[in-house]
Amino acid sequence: MDENGTATPPASPGPSVGLDIGGTKTLAVLLAPDGTVAAQTRLPTAPGPRGVLDGAVRAVEGVTRAADVPVEDVTGVGVGIPGLVDAVDGSVRHAVNLGLDGEALELATLLSARLGGIGVGVENDLNVAAVGAAHLLEVADPASGPVDLAFLALGTGLAAGVVLDGRLRRGSHGAAGEIGHVPVDPAGPPCACGQRGCLELYASGSAISAVWPTTSGRPAPVELFEAAEAGDPRAVAVRDRYASAVAAAVRLLVLSVDVRYVVLGGGVSQLGQPLLEAVQEALEDESAASGFLRSLDLPGRVRLAPGRVPVGAVGAAVVGRGHAARVPDLR
Repeated sequence: MDENGTATPPASPGPSVGLDIGGTKTLAVLLAPDGTVAAQTRLPTAPGPRGVLDGAVRAVEGVTRAADVPVEDVTGVGVGIPGLVDAVDGSVRHAVNLGLDGEALELATLLSARLGGIGVGVENDLNVAAVGAAHLLEVADPASGPVDLAFLALGTGLAAGVVLDGRLRRGSHGAAGEIGHVPVDPAGPPCACGQRGCLELYASGSAISAVWPTTSGRPAPVELFEAAEAGDPRAVAVRDRYASAVAAAVRLLVLSVDVRYVVLGGGVSQLGQPLLEAVQEALEDESAASGFLRSLDLPGRVRLAPGRVPVGAVGAAVVGRGHAARVPDLR
């Protein structure tokens, strides 16, 4: 796939590097010409424009060193980052967790200059996660053709990155996949977006923390699912309500754009198989009375994000492939 999520031949001009820059850590991968992950590294994220830029340089140097590939042999670098991203000029602003305010950081231009003119592409972190998930599915099954999927991020908030017919769908205002702010209960609690009863209030990681606060310092979803597995009736009820809310998000994505897969990602997805089984069971229960829903095989469309590689960084490396060029003059 290219930087738009468009399917591409398995070979590329050379290795590319992808960075997934988060509020606390930066994940980096080097993608080999055959599309496989040749190396990956992780390092802390430093805040502020200088910290983000310097950290990105260190991440590229670290992952190329781990792969024993000279930086100058890298044909493109991609960056996934939160905030408001202009994918055309590679700038980012309002990434508050990174210490970036309303002033644009010209990340693509500055990082390219620091790396000797390697082409750099920058994309929203959720979008690169969707591209990465699609790429990994294509590598696993090359005969499947262009992949349709939604990457459903179950984290502090709730949103999806969408790849349709092998192409990343950003939307006319960049709001494609913002299903967390679809109201499902007009009489529900207020949402930060200004509406009431938004899906995000029921299906995000924060939704679990609100109804099942941690007592040990471990993630609330882990404590909830462990308590449910141990037979705590209240935990079972809370877990099942949560799974039903995530199932509603899956159903919304399938019924709106009919994606082949909905990939569960984000922090809550680290629960792994117990989460997948709970969501699939909820989808089966909700389809029982509807021949229409049963015909769509909703449970069979749900997947877990691969845990062995950082999906966002892989997607960023795919974005880097699309910028596999050297800029002759960066002044």
